Amino acid sequence: MTARKLRLIITPVLVAGCLQAADDSRLDESRALVQSFGARLQSELQQSLAEGGPVGAISVCKNKAPQIASELSRQSGAKVRRTSLRFRNPANVAEPWESRVLQAFDSKAASGADAPLEYFARQDDGTVRYMAAIRTGAVCLACHGAFLSPEMDAIIDADYPHDRARGYRPGDIRGAFSVTWPPSDDASSN
Repeated sequence: MTARKLRLIITPVLVAGCLQAADDSRLDESRALVQSFGARLQSELQQSLAEGGPVGAISVCKNKAPQIASELSRQSGAKVRRTSLRFRNPANVAEPWESRVLQAFDSKAASGADAPLEYFARQDDGTVRYMAAIRTGAVCLACHGAFLSPEMDAIIDADYPHDRARGYRPGDIRGAFSVTWPPSDDASSN
């Protein structure tokens, strides 16, 4: 699917190439995985911020987030991760299809859309793809904003020498949670 087609069909719940998506169990499962990932990550970040401030939160995104994603992937059988066009960790670089969706999310957000942005598509081979945008909140700006403390700059530069994840403003699309389900025997029944 081209980026142009994504922009044309994006809605607060972007559904691509799948008219039956509203009752697709994989959509519900994907949303549940993302909700769990987001809630656990938020909890870890809040605890770390309370204990060590923004500098302490770096370890959450660096160490805890990949652990949470790995655990959810093992439990579900899906590939669960975070990605971004402007990634900090090279392991989070977007796959081509994710890049197209992220660009569509950016376009929609730039047009003033405040609603949650999601993408869902069932591929011809039975693979199911889902993404949910992550918007930049005020708390994110300590690590991802335009003006970071000298201490934060130094730590990020040391841990991520090729960092691209600075300069965000509140409401910007920071990235997305991504869920990819492999083809399954029951793909046609969903």
